[in-house]
Amino acid sequence: MSKPQYAKEDVEIQTRQAGYQGFFRLDLIKLRHRLFNGGWSQWFSRELFVRGPAVAAILYDPALDQIGFVEQFRIGALSEPTGPWCLEVVAGISEPGETPEAVIGREIQEEAGLTPHKLIPICNYLSSPGGSDEKLHLYCALCDLSAGGGVFGLPEENEDIRLHVAPAAEVFANLYTSRFNNAATLLCLQWLQLNHREVRAGTLLSR
Repeated sequence: MSKPQYAKEDVEIQTRQAGYQGFFRLDLIKLRHRLFNGGWSQWFSRELFVRGPAVAAILYDPALDQIGFVEQFRIGALSEPTGPWCLEVVAGISEPGETPEAVIGREIQEEAGLTPHKLIPICNYLSSPGGSDEKLHLYCALCDLSAGGGVFGLPEENEDIRLHVAPAAEVFANLYTSRFNNAATLLCLQWLQLNHREVRAGTLLSR
């Protein structure tokens, strides 16, 4: 693939101010940018949902061939026919100065009570670049899932998180039944399905 025609230097920001600051932040930005056919766009305004970098990981036990994922309440899923409790990968938002590996190690301990013994990078992507700056770093976390599930999370952060453990074959057979209804979880599970044999055998780690 060819490199992008333009870069950050081809955007001019006239003003940027915080329109809302609560649990999340919303910035109001007035800007213009270069056009593909030459020249500049007119000045226009956009709202930016400020989330920043985040990290997520699917939990996998190669010895048992089992997958772990978490279930928790999500406000954005209030209108979903199946309800606002989503099955997801473990995930968390990066604090300033934290590496993605440190973030996901902390989150796996908080949300699943586990310590991964290996992290395999999958990819990173912008979750919704039309209005948010969130960038997700995805991993496959190799863990011991022999203890099964449980309820975890930090009460001071209003977390009530249930860990589910299921055979890989069962999870793969139900990828598109709408139970896994968010992009990070589907991407991680699709990657694991594609690389299942190598991950289980340990040969992917040597690449």
